[in-house]
Amino acid sequence: MLIVLDTNILVSALITPFGNAARILDMVLLGELQILYDDRIFFEYREVLLRPKFGFEEKDVNDLLDFFEAQGIKIISIPINEPLIDEDDIPFVEVALNGSAKVLITGNKRHFKGKYTKRLKIMIPDEFLKFWKQTKE
Repeated sequence: MLIVLDTNILVSALITPFGNAARILDMVLLGELQILYDDRIFFEYREVLLRPKFGFEEKDVNDLLDFFEAQGIKIISIPINEPLIDEDDIPFVEVALNGSAKVLITGNKRHFKGKYTKRLKIMIPDEFLKFWKQTKE
């Protein structure tokens, strides 16, 4: 299944290794889910995950991003030209739309309001895990 992961999901997964965000990251690492990304998303992942306040090791961040790059799908996006509450979320919507993602997973659904986002499934981790289970039954 093709997905887009908002950066806050990666942060949550790494901070809380037994939470639902971590379960989703595990599914990516096991090859059950495939990440869609572009250069803007990768830049944000790297910049946020290497912030000193999180204390993540640079090598661990680089290893994770190397895995995403090797196993994910890089998307060239067409701009949507629609404002969102958080302008930094636009690349995630563009990649999800252009890459035909099944789901965009975020911790901040309220940031994703607009006409383009109506064409996407946008879920928090709990919702996604229930959705995933239903698709497997």
